[in-house]
Amino acid sequence: MVVEIISVGTEILMGNIVNTNAQYLAQRLAHLGLDCHFQTVVGDNPARIKYALDVAFSRADAVIMTGGLGPTKDDLTKEMLMDYFGKRPKVDETVLNFLEQRAKARGFDKLSDGMRKQAVVPADSLILYNHHGTAPGCVMERDGKICILLPGPPHEMQPMFEECCELYLNGKSDKVLVSIIIKCLSKHDAPISIVGESPVADRLAELLDGTNPTVATYAKEDGCLIRVTAAAKTHDDALKLLEPVVDKCRERIGEQYIRYVKED
Repeated sequence: MVVEIISVGTEILMGNIVNTNAQYLAQRLAHLGLDCHFQTVVGDNPARIKYALDVAFSRADAVIMTGGLGPTKDDLTKEMLMDYFGKRPKVDETVLNFLEQRAKARGFDKLSDGMRKQAVVPADSLILYNHHGTAPGCVMERDGKICILLPGPPHEMQPMFEECCELYLNGKSDKVLVSIIIKCLSKHDAPISIVGESPVADRLAELLDGTNPTVATYAKEDGCLIRVTAAAKTHDDALKLLEPVVDKCRERIGEQYIRYVKED
């Protein structure tokens, strides 16, 4: 399965906030053994959100969208998606009761229209209840396409993904991805001619052309990273694939230039 990430929010496009949601989701998808080839950021505009979905579904089996579930007028993602998937809106009584109790606890006699709209969910869909906020998420399916809609605030999105989505997506994956990271000494601790990304890549040579495991280098301020990643049915099978390639990397770089090795 190929999964695409779409982050909704004009505030992200304008640089007002950093898109940590996409980073988190990409890491979790990799751990689940699901491929993510593209990430998109789109503003709070129904036509542009629809266009982003059309493009995403032309190259992915599933889309995870974050943002646009709140009570304000520019929170339009859920409504747009219900129209996109042909889902009838309905009131979820569990969410409505929670919102009403929350409002009373805060001294309000009734819900505002904006808060009430958070209880409207798509019919015939999997509803993901929010234990760390107000807006529920959901999973919609149609014609073999899947869209998982999650709230934008990271303190709501991350637990919802871990509590609800990982189990759902785990059933869609037939593999796991395991990475081992080799970190070289920084230029302050060793000759730059040895630990810079280019010399490290030269030493690894044909190992960088492997397909499973794959080997890649990344330049960091505190030293070059070498990431070795394997795909397999189980975690143990992936480790067996990784071990000989990691050993070759360590041998070619030299143990004296390696700070530590850790597994993702």
